[in-house]
Formats: sequence, C-alpha cells, structure tokens
Amino acid sequence: MIAHVSLHVSDMARSKEFFAAALHPLGYKVTSEFADYKVCGFGVDGNSDLWIDGNGVSRPMHVAFEAKNDEEVNEFHKAALAAGGKDNGAPGIRKDYSPGYYAAFALDPDGNNIEVVHHQK
Repeated sequence: MIAHVSLHVSDMARSKEFFAAALHPLGYKVTSEFADYKVCGFGVDGNSDLWIDGNGVSRPMHVAFEAKNDEEVNEFHKAALAAGGKDNGAPGIRKDYSPGYYAAFALDPDGNNIEVVHHQK
C-alpha cells in the first residue's frame, strides 16, 4: 500500500491552486503546508497522501486517484480543465485497460499526468 506520493512542481502557488480545484470533487483539500520548505500536502480526512514540492522539477509523472463513481471522474476532469489543466483523455471507458475501467486524464501545469479512475462493477 502506498502511503503518499510527491510531485516536483515549478510554481508552488499555481500547482497548489490547480490541485485544490482538480481534486476537490474527490474530497481532497490542503491538509499540510510548510511554506519555508516549499511543500504542500493534500488529502482526505486530514491525511496527506499527495505532496507537491517546489524545490525543483523532475520529469513528469503519472498519478492515479480512485473515484467512488463515474460522476467523480467527470467532475475531476471538468475541474482540472477549469483550473488550467490540459485534457489528456476525456472521461470514458478504457476497454484496453480492463472491463469497467472508467477514467479521465489531465496534465497539471508541469505536465504530470493526473488520472482519476472508477472501477465499475
């Protein structure tokens, strides 16, 4: 089980705003922030499982979040694009991945591929 993931970002304020908006449909919010260290944590119920780190930029990464239903996937995609993300895959079934794999993808301001998936039953 993964406890948390950190993404390096080039502009802390811009990325903080993006993730706060894009992940809001999943119940995420800023849970920790250490401005002196240029790090900010996001999570649900007070736990920070996504961290953004403004201390340098690395290659873009892929991070996937699990949604409770298709609507959360749709809302994530809409919120991510409204927050300045770039479409990297509209909401829909990905038959090549697995049956019932409903997902959407958006690139954050640094090109990280952010996915939200609902595994339909």
